[in-house]
Amino acid sequence: MNILKRCAFAAAISLAAFSAWSAGTPNPVIEVVTLKIKPGISDAEFQKIDHAVEEQHVSRQPGFISRESAAGKAGSWLVIVHWKSIADAQASMNSFESVPAAKTFMDSIVPGSMTMTRYQKP
Repeated sequence: MNILKRCAFAAAISLAAFSAWSAGTPNPVIEVVTLKIKPGISDAEFQKIDHAVEEQHVSRQPGFISRESAAGKAGSWLVIVHWKSIADAQASMNSFESVPAAKTFMDSIVPGSMTMTRYQKP
């Protein structure tokens, strides 16, 4: 499956899950992150690193709804996180660097390749 089909598939599943989990949450947030892993790190290795970040930090944060990630071509990755509010998403990001798994995560990606965009449901 090519990268566009994977991203579209992940987005469709994410939207369905988000709609179900966020019912009753005013103005929930969808955080979309893209990044590229460093050469020499396999998708399987990064998947373990990514899972550790989710288990040790992201999923434990107030306002967390759900998170998923998917590998694309040539080391590209997509991460989608659902939050109850912008404040919850920002609080998680503010505390991210203090988590040991976050250092391994950040050390595994190409510097400057990570972009994050947040979208809020009206």
